[in-house]
Amino acid sequence: MELRHLQYFIAVAEERHFTRAAARVGIQQPPLSLQIKQLEEELGGPLFVRLPRDVVLTELGEAFLPEARHILERVARVKRQMQQISRGDAGHIRIGFAGATYFEPSIPAWIRDFRARYPDVQLHPQQSNTASLLAALVNEEVDAAFVRTPVDAPPGIVSVPVVDEAMMLVLPLGHPMCARERVPLAALAQDEFILLPREISPALYDRTIAACEAAGFRPKLGQEAPQITSIVPMVAAGFGVSLVPASVSQIRTPGMGFWPIDAEMGEVPRAPISLAFRAAHGSAALGHFIAMSPSGLPTSDGAGAPLV
Repeated sequence: MELRHLQYFIAVAEERHFTRAAARVGIQQPPLSLQIKQLEEELGGPLFVRLPRDVVLTELGEAFLPEARHILERVARVKRQMQQISRGDAGHIRIGFAGATYFEPSIPAWIRDFRARYPDVQLHPQQSNTASLLAALVNEEVDAAFVRTPVDAPPGIVSVPVVDEAMMLVLPLGHPMCARERVPLAALAQDEFILLPREISPALYDRTIAACEAAGFRPKLGQEAPQITSIVPMVAAGFGVSLVPASVSQIRTPGMGFWPIDAEMGEVPRAPISLAFRAAHGSAALGHFIAMSPSGLPTSDGAGAPLV
């Protein structure tokens, strides 16, 4: 049984006439009659009672008609769905977010614009850290991930830059430097620094160490934070000071504040964000998502007054 057999049968059933049905499906009447006969042989009985001027359905034909329509409707629906997926107008994208990257304003704006343009593509967010997300990309557990760069990307993983974000200082209220609008990094040489473990966020860890060394000191490492959002309450609790991406300043906790770094005392460290994905991902929807990446490499300088 082929789909054309169902189309021919439905045409005859609705037209109640072989000649009119043949014209409707675009073939001659004799081949149509032959196709219906083959279908009847396959189903084990006649589908129509042939009358002098028209035809009527038999009991078998009456039972088969809704089934035939359902099959063709289902096939048409699947065809439309597959065409949407092939065009990238539908489908699923699993997106990972590392190191509080979702706080950076350009990222939710990007996702919002994508959802408005492709409402039938379902996005499934996952929060983790850069190292875990790169492994998840290799294992095809996520399709794309916002990660802190630079990183040693595994083979087959590529990335596009999203934003070059500045870093800010997080200080407990009452710290001697809180009276300043901008704080030189060298003034924190005697403080303990709260960092993420390097194995889960090598970019932020290395950038912090390098910035301190450029300011003339090796930072004293204190309690490690399990995730970047934990740094803020840990500073408020008196565990130490820290450097975080500027967008993290959206987290507000009593007893702490954010200060811009005094650029006159050295270069302000950066925390770039990139979108990483498999080079051979094979997803049209993901291709559309990647193509909507902000052009160039915008910057976020973390300038402004202290946030307390």
